[in-house]
Amino acid sequence: MAVSGFWTLIGILAVVGSQMVEVECNEEAELIRDLFKDYNKNIRPVKRHEDKVQVQIKLTLTNLISLNEKEETLTTNVWIEIQWVDFRLSWNITEYYGITIIRVPSKTLWLPDIVLENNIDGKFDLTYYANVLIQSTGEMYWLPPCIYRSTCSVEITYFPFDYQNCTLAFRSQTYNANEVELILAVDKGVKIEWVEIDPEEFTENGEWAIVHRPARKVINSQYSPDELEYQEIVFNIIIQRKPLFYIVNIILPCALISSLVVLAYFLPAQAGGQKLTVSISVLLAQTVFLFLIAQKVPETSLSVPLIGKYIIFVMCVTTLIATNQIVVLNFSLRSPSTHTMSNSVKRLFLEMVPRFLGMSPLADDNEVTTEMNGLRERRRSSFGLMQRAEEYVLKQPRSEMMFDKQRERHGLTRSIVDNMDISSTANLYKSLAQAAPEIKQCVDACNFIAESTRQQNNIGSVIENWVLIGKMIDKVCFWAAILLFIIGTVSIFLTGHYNRAPEWPFPGEHNKYEPPL
Repeated sequence: MAVSGFWTLIGILAVVGSQMVEVECNEEAELIRDLFKDYNKNIRPVKRHEDKVQVQIKLTLTNLISLNEKEETLTTNVWIEIQWVDFRLSWNITEYYGITIIRVPSKTLWLPDIVLENNIDGKFDLTYYANVLIQSTGEMYWLPPCIYRSTCSVEITYFPFDYQNCTLAFRSQTYNANEVELILAVDKGVKIEWVEIDPEEFTENGEWAIVHRPARKVINSQYSPDELEYQEIVFNIIIQRKPLFYIVNIILPCALISSLVVLAYFLPAQAGGQKLTVSISVLLAQTVFLFLIAQKVPETSLSVPLIGKYIIFVMCVTTLIATNQIVVLNFSLRSPSTHTMSNSVKRLFLEMVPRFLGMSPLADDNEVTTEMNGLRERRRSSFGLMQRAEEYVLKQPRSEMMFDKQRERHGLTRSIVDNMDISSTANLYKSLAQAAPEIKQCVDACNFIAESTRQQNNIGSVIENWVLIGKMIDKVCFWAAILLFIIGTVSIFLTGHYNRAPEWPFPGEHNKYEPPL
């Protein structure tokens, strides 16, 4: 008997509980039925026509997805918070079982038609039409998630050390300022003049760092309040690029490859073909880097990116080095038969330039230039030694090394040889010609050989001087290329290093538009 009474009690409690749940559900349904009995979602929630609906807007950024410089498009993942008051959807809590808030599909309500004005894909719809929270006072709270693709004018002057100022501009698509007033959201009496970021939900971008995120209402005075363009809520996102990727993958390899062209100066001055091969190979590699940059930045003629300026600079330096190598090769392969070296050229490149480079002069101080019969004859001090050796050879075999009978057979006597004037080659030649005409031919042959040797030495000396001039030009251009390369690289990238986002988001306003600490 006790067991049956227990199960009866359990059954009664179950029936009562199910009825209570049904009553509770019916209470909210009854409230919604009463609220939407004569509700028209196409009519503004105002009592008089001249009244305005005040709409509060707040933006919460959850992910800065990307900034496509080529298409000048910013892709963001945001939550847009919209609040307004609809007096037609208010109720007395005591009359409806203490219900203070209800959730209603957004497509059944009047909406202020807030859209992103600077969207680029033409899709004004939201990603997901979330429910609207309605409080008993008629306050509407709508928080739909969105993925926006908006236009962003990209300034590439200092790429990849640049910062960009992108905007998200919102306004009503169907209502003007006399019908709907757009304002920034207010929380606990504080106007939210910034883009909200939840640290727990926000995903940091690997290429961009957010510097400023101000928000403000903009009144376009060139329009009247009856036009849709008169008012808009603008959220600015000022971002600074993180250049590490471009430094490691583009700038550093380009600088290293460009520095190889300077090493071509360590090749001999006559190795012009090998030098040009190195220079042209480096020039082709720099062209590849230039193509990579062209695929990244927008196709605009308004400005040239900083890294593009650097690549063009090193390409110009490489071209100048290749031109210099051709000039050096031209100097190094000159000969007396094609060019005449003037004293001023010799003095400049063999005396003054070496002293300027901290080297000893390359010209021989004992070298003498004389004029004979209108022709320029070049002789060095070594030629004097050769001349004295020639006199010795011409004298010794015929004065001391010949036997007496052989000397008598040729008509030479000791008295004749002793009376010869051997103070110079010319006097010796005359004395031998007078003593024995047969020896004259031998002396002429020896003089011809000596003169040919002397001319060959003169030609070799001139060719050597041209080669030395080429080496001096090479050394001067080597140091000039080193200085130009270093100064140009440092100056170009220093301008990018100091290109930072401004301290204040708007010029002339000392307000960072940030939440209070």
